[in-house]
Amino acid sequence: MKHFAFADIGEAQRLPRIVCLGPRTYGVVFSLMKLLPAWYILSSAAKRGELGTDTVIVETTSGTFGLGLAMQTALSGHQLILVGDPAIDKRLRDRLEGMGAQVEIVTEPAKHGGIQQARLDRVAEIRAQHPDSYCPDQYANPDNPLSYSYVAEVIAESVGQVDCLVGPIGSGGSMCGTTRHLRTAFGDMRAIAVDTHHSVIFGQADGHRGLRGLGNSLMPANVDHGVFDEVHWIGEADAYAASRRLLRGHALFTGPTSGAAFHVGRWWANANPDATTVIMCPDEGYRYQDTVYNPHWIAERGLDGPVSSEPDTVATPGDGVGAWSRFDWGRRQLAEVLAANGAR
Repeated sequence: MKHFAFADIGEAQRLPRIVCLGPRTYGVVFSLMKLLPAWYILSSAAKRGELGTDTVIVETTSGTFGLGLAMQTALSGHQLILVGDPAIDKRLRDRLEGMGAQVEIVTEPAKHGGIQQARLDRVAEIRAQHPDSYCPDQYANPDNPLSYSYVAEVIAESVGQVDCLVGPIGSGGSMCGTTRHLRTAFGDMRAIAVDTHHSVIFGQADGHRGLRGLGNSLMPANVDHGVFDEVHWIGEADAYAASRRLLRGHALFTGPTSGAAFHVGRWWANANPDATTVIMCPDEGYRYQDTVYNPHWIAERGLDGPVSSEPDTVATPGDGVGAWSRFDWGRRQLAEVLAANGAR
């Protein structure tokens, strides 16, 4: 075994470990997945001359992408202003500010686009006050999905042929980028997106999302709907229980987005035992010790009931609200799916 010193903690934690989770089933386990696009986006911007040593970096984030940016700017010395919402808890905010980031919390939703649009509006205001500013724009920057070519290389070198990739979707970067790169070698590979109820990404109406860290109330430009074969919508109880199963059965301490992907990925792997399934696990569970991993918190919210053993297959995206559900997307664009189901 070779050992060497990394240049910094960003380089040390940038890429995932591939962990066997069962027969022909593998987890792509990150300490902090968003660290990779944060590094790639800032490095690419600097190479293009868009990011100077005195440029102020301004971004909207609900958590992990901000954490990745804060780690990178703590190392580079750039000023960083993050605009988030109450999903940024005190522990995370303390950690961000401890690395020198300035954190602004938006609490009032915009009339259209909810809290996410309100955050974007505040980013625009801050950038107007700082002429030399740069916004990484994880939702629309093509460098976000491009960064995942490194992850695809790690997966292919570690696992070989991949038959199915399963992962949560939010900005569109990780699943769209990794899928596109893996399909250059494995063109028939299935891609399964794991979303949550009342997310607009795959055609549901915007609404309250109890499960955070995946889904969106706005449509990210980086979401390429045409790469996906299948979509699942999953709720809090199933995702939280699956996170605890990852801890109890595999000693993996992850966030609930990893639990959501594991819940769906394990179901697909069990139904297709001759296929190789790869499951994206984006981050660690430290932010969720007082919630997902606290049995009293779970019980108080009625989230300790039986979990779903299999999804309901629905005929339209709008039917997939409330329970674990799946929809055969068929690598179509969103407009095509909505038109086929008589929606606009």
